[in-house]
Amino acid sequence: MSREEQKIDVLILGAGINGAGLFRDLCEQGLNVVIVDKGDFGSGTSAAPSRLIHGGIKYLETGEFSLVAQSTLERNLLLKNAPHSVYPLPTVIPIFSWLKGIPAALRTLLGSKTAPRSRGAVLIKIGLALYDLYGARHRVMPRHALWSKRRVLREIPPLTPTVVAAGLYYDATVRIPERLVLELLQDGIRANPESQAFNHTKLLGTDGTVVRVRDPRGREHAFQPDVVVNAAGPWIDRVNEMLGMETHLIGGTKGSHILLDHPQLIRALGGRMIYFEADDGRICLVFDYLGRALVGSTDIRASDPDLVRCEDDEIEYFLKSLRGLLPGLSFGRDQIVYAYSGIRPLPASDGTAPGLISRDHSAPILEADGVRMWPVISLVGGKWTTFRGFAEEVCDSVLKRVGRERRVSTQELPIGGGRDSPSDEATRARWIGEVVDETGLPPARVRELLDRYGTTARAILAHEAAQSAESLSDAPDFTRSEIDWIVRNERVVHLEDVVMRRTSLAVTGRLSRRDLEAVCDVAAQALDWDAERKNAELAAADATLTERHRLRPPAGA
Repeated sequence: MSREEQKIDVLILGAGINGAGLFRDLCEQGLNVVIVDKGDFGSGTSAAPSRLIHGGIKYLETGEFSLVAQSTLERNLLLKNAPHSVYPLPTVIPIFSWLKGIPAALRTLLGSKTAPRSRGAVLIKIGLALYDLYGARHRVMPRHALWSKRRVLREIPPLTPTVVAAGLYYDATVRIPERLVLELLQDGIRANPESQAFNHTKLLGTDGTVVRVRDPRGREHAFQPDVVVNAAGPWIDRVNEMLGMETHLIGGTKGSHILLDHPQLIRALGGRMIYFEADDGRICLVFDYLGRALVGSTDIRASDPDLVRCEDDEIEYFLKSLRGLLPGLSFGRDQIVYAYSGIRPLPASDGTAPGLISRDHSAPILEADGVRMWPVISLVGGKWTTFRGFAEEVCDSVLKRVGRERRVSTQELPIGGGRDSPSDEATRARWIGEVVDETGLPPARVRELLDRYGTTARAILAHEAAQSAESLSDAPDFTRSEIDWIVRNERVVHLEDVVMRRTSLAVTGRLSRRDLEAVCDVAAQALDWDAERKNAELAAADATLTERHRLRPPAGA
């Protein structure tokens, strides 16, 4: 069998967070795995979350206690295993009554298909106490507190004075979720170099024995797997159709977000998230994400993940909700620097309010038949936070099928730049000092990249020290040599991969036209693009950023 026609243990279709998490786990067990994505790694639904790593406090209302227990555990583990990427996020819940919401919450708990409204202080206090209880395993953050009206208005002055109190608790945020997806894939290949990861690769079809794909260079590969895992998220049913099966597993909902350039709001938030109820009862949030105010999210039934974008009515909904919550501040469309949207791969459901569709996961299996020689496991639902636990469950099922034993637990396995991460200020200072001595770069620069990439920063800084440390014009905390290292080492195929997923340049709205051109110049040199390819990459990136993500480049740039 040629290299293009390989017998492998597992083929994973879809390299979002669930597929990447499973890829790493299977590779750690010594299985030969191939993962394929039609776009970039983590470029689908996994690129469009609220950037939260959270236990799902709202799932207490629907009685999904096991999901809350798993989510809080996985949140705590990620804070330990990926400290370069996942950070604590103090969260404030404004409270507007003392007793409201208890009957509605009981109805929801008992199976009502309408969402509860107006959650009062008593209900929130009970919920926060339960949340602390479920989050006790591997606890890394403080317990909740209840603030008086005077305290909350002192802490967040622009907040509406109609509040009666506020709850404070702790969850977490992931800085660049797409990078975490990439790091999981890199960790998998490090664990088993025989495994492979393909992005921007087209699924061509199957004869029931081999699955054929075409990679970005036009080369075709045929894989003969023992097991196929469909991790295509909202595209699951379409992928199953290409594999010769008709399924109706997905009933996704659309979640949109906007990012605002709003220094007053950032100062008022003080590093906290506000988790609040909009006028229609939908839970919304706003927090400081890399210097921008991230606002989300909607929950609307939708079916076409290829066309999804944040629409005008959603933007108006966000702005109206913010004006009601924070009347001491002004909000307008001119503050929007970026918008994004994705479809959650939730299980198909009828008659249930979108906000009440379970975020739990499942892995239905279509066994091999007379035509198809391998089973297909579809990864349905789930949430960003629980990817490791979901992967562990599916990995154990696959291992049983192929007659192998688990040899490594991922529960305390560091991810990417979290490996050998400095665990306290003294160790951190020593690490920075060592790299300063090795590279001759300023301590501030070493510290900056340690925060951005974790211990992977060491290799990037060495590359930067050997080249020019020339900064980008309008995002001076990024250098051309940093971009060059990313392009050469992180499986970049297109310009969009760099500015949208390997870095935070686009999502923070700081990407000017001249910096986009500078990044393209660096990528072109590293990847040997000619003038025609450069122009095509620039045009494609510009169209995606302005038309789909409403990027508003910095003034004068």
